[in-house]
Amino acid sequence: MPESGSSAASRQAKQKRKSHSLSIRRTNSTEQDRSGLQRDMLEGQDSKLPLSLRSNLLDLFSQIEREFENLYIENLELRREIDTLNDRLAAEGQTFEGADLAKGALKTKASHSTSQLSQKLKTTYKASTSKIVSSFKATTTRAVCQLVKEYAGHRDGIWDLSVTRTQPMVLGTASADHTAMLWSIETGKCLLKYLGHQGSVNSIKFHPTEQMALTASGDQTAHIWRYMVQLPTPQPVADISQTPCEDDVDFSDKDDADGEVEGPNDCPSIRVATTTLRSHQGVVIAADWLVGGKQVVTASWDRAANLYDVETSELVHSLTGHDQELTHCCTHPNQRLVVTSSRDTTFRLWDFRDPSIHSVNVFQGHTDTVTSAVFTVGDNVVSGSDDRTVKVWDLKNMRSPIATIRTDSAVNRISVSVNQKIIALPHDNRQVRLFDMSGVRLARLPRSNRQGHRRMVCCSAWCEDNATCNLFTCGFDRQAIGWNINIPALLQEK
Repeated sequence: MPESGSSAASRQAKQKRKSHSLSIRRTNSTEQDRSGLQRDMLEGQDSKLPLSLRSNLLDLFSQIEREFENLYIENLELRREIDTLNDRLAAEGQTFEGADLAKGALKTKASHSTSQLSQKLKTTYKASTSKIVSSFKATTTRAVCQLVKEYAGHRDGIWDLSVTRTQPMVLGTASADHTAMLWSIETGKCLLKYLGHQGSVNSIKFHPTEQMALTASGDQTAHIWRYMVQLPTPQPVADISQTPCEDDVDFSDKDDADGEVEGPNDCPSIRVATTTLRSHQGVVIAADWLVGGKQVVTASWDRAANLYDVETSELVHSLTGHDQELTHCCTHPNQRLVVTSSRDTTFRLWDFRDPSIHSVNVFQGHTDTVTSAVFTVGDNVVSGSDDRTVKVWDLKNMRSPIATIRTDSAVNRISVSVNQKIIALPHDNRQVRLFDMSGVRLARLPRSNRQGHRRMVCCSAWCEDNATCNLFTCGFDRQAIGWNINIPALLQEK
């Protein structure tokens, strides 16, 4: 008489339980044999560890081994499943590819089934593929960042730096110690010190064609002063090993002790400005030359930006509209355009190309203080903010950014290289990161107890005409640093 369905099912369940119990017995017996073997090994080995501690260690290692064994078995099963899915996908693709076109419903069903299999395969492969791609990136040509020179001599934090646009090529720094300094890029020697301000020097910019500097200060003024420097004989650069600009560098959060840096004793100084610009009722936080160098613009905590005539030092325009203190201003290298940044989370574009019409556009792309906004040689504006983002905008259509870079720290005064169009991001957390204009991260400058900044990095500036250093950074650790950055073209195209 044939068995009923219920009795057959019960018999199968009993057989499964029986086989499971047998496997457990086998496992237990195997583990007992293994533990006995381990005890024999312990007794036969000479060690200063207590027997109980050694036994516990061996038990732990045995558990780890079993975990790896289970993972290995699971991996084999997943591989077999992937092979099966691949076979099914290939078979269905062949079957329905040659099917009758009139069978629309059948084709739809096949397409749906195939897409499900494809998605399943993508999900299965996703983690391993990401790891493979990461390993490929690690072995391809990498960006190389080399610390070339340190410029130490200020007695307080350095807010801003800039490089001259004409020969002789020197580095300028603006510091909270009420001074601005000019440095030899190759030797790191101080060439000139400006002592004309009565407050913190917040920015420094050089005239496009003449040996003139423009500095903004907390004493509510901006100064224009002429300089003449004699470059010292270049010395051989110390052999510094090239450091890959990646995350495998030892980054330490330990603050180094701030030793008293001895200022340059033999550095000549200037105490009187050629022109003093007075109109602001608050700290002048930044200043820049308009194209041609006949006018300058200043940005102040009095919520206004002023446009001055250099020859007469007269106020030409007062640019008002920001709701809070200004943080930065920048001029376009080739056109009469000005961009101002503010704590009101906006930046404004001022257009002076038409003398009769001075238009202004307000951009609200950030959620916190806009620390800086700068022009590129093309038709882009790049803005950085305390909201930890950097955004790239197209001047022809600035309704929304064309790229957004999200970081883990507030961004300070950014700069964009002219030739390679690489954005250098100085951060509050002492890091400096490099991105391309599409928002792809290219590198992070090395920072450890031996090199890099030990405090907040305030500003970055590119200088691609110099063979020794092509990027400069400064911070509140009282020093500026010259870097040699080599970004392979292949890496930029990724």
